[in-house]
Amino acid sequence: MIEVRGLTKYYADYPAIQDLNFHAEPGEIVGFLGPNGAGKTTTMRILTGYMPPSEGTAIVAGYDVFKQSLEARRHIGYMPETVPLYNEMTVWDYLDYMARLRGVRNADQREEQIEEALELCNLTDRADSVIGHLSKGYRQRVGLAQALVHKPTVLILDEPTIGLDPRQVREVRELIRGLGRERTVLLSTHILSEASQVCNRIVVINKGRIVAEDMLERLTATLGETRRVLLRVQKDSRGLVEALQQIHHVLAVRPTEDGGYELDTSRDGDPRPAIADTVVRGGWGLLEMRTADLSLEEIFLRLTMETEVPEAEMEAGEESEEYVEVEEEVEEE
Repeated sequence: MIEVRGLTKYYADYPAIQDLNFHAEPGEIVGFLGPNGAGKTTTMRILTGYMPPSEGTAIVAGYDVFKQSLEARRHIGYMPETVPLYNEMTVWDYLDYMARLRGVRNADQREEQIEEALELCNLTDRADSVIGHLSKGYRQRVGLAQALVHKPTVLILDEPTIGLDPRQVREVRELIRGLGRERTVLLSTHILSEASQVCNRIVVINKGRIVAEDMLERLTATLGETRRVLLRVQKDSRGLVEALQQIHHVLAVRPTEDGGYELDTSRDGDPRPAIADTVVRGGWGLLEMRTADLSLEEIFLRLTMETEVPEAEMEAGEESEEYVEVEEEVEEE
């Protein structure tokens, strides 16, 4: 599990994140969403032990990530957006190296876990390939495999499908869904459709603060000041828009690309009977009328519609150096 309490991080006098509180339970995939500069990367670096917070605590798998850093890291599988791979190593040797660093000492056990990670990530036929010769898509898969090789109970994934082709994206999403049945997964992504397809719950961060945390269905109900109605008619629709706009509780009417109409209606009342009656009496012929929830994209925009703050997080290029420093610390244990 992941439990974040009062997490705050300052860069000089600038608060990159402020008083974050959220949790993720075993068997749950939590999407971590926010615009650029919102504090996502800072939060993930703190959770994985690569950066200390200014205030607050982060508990992962029951361990404080700084007071019990080594124990916490053994339970974390972290895939940063840019995985610091060693180009001169083969895929097998790299995964063997990462497994040893993370405390998998028994050679037979290590071999078994490497084979399992390779199979999960569809890398078995690339085990002997030199990493530097791999395509972007295969390198992403190696990055995911290194996060899995020590069988962590918590997975923290930062943009795991970047660089993958559509088939590979689908495979990785299915893999994440499967992994989330037994593990705690925190998934940061800019692909909102990915979050809606994969995640059980989402946390939205904006300007360093959490602005929403809930299941997508509940956020839709909470944020939906209006109810959306989708309408399709059979005959020539001249005059229909004007007629619909006269109905009480209909706030706006927009044509859609498929020849239908999208109506924003007030939640204070239900105008659907009046809409149906208007269409039928007007002779337009009612083909379909249904309600539609807000999309995740619309929810995200409503929650983060204020002006974005300047990018205050550290450059992604520094991530590789921090990662190596952590590895060296573990190796010296």
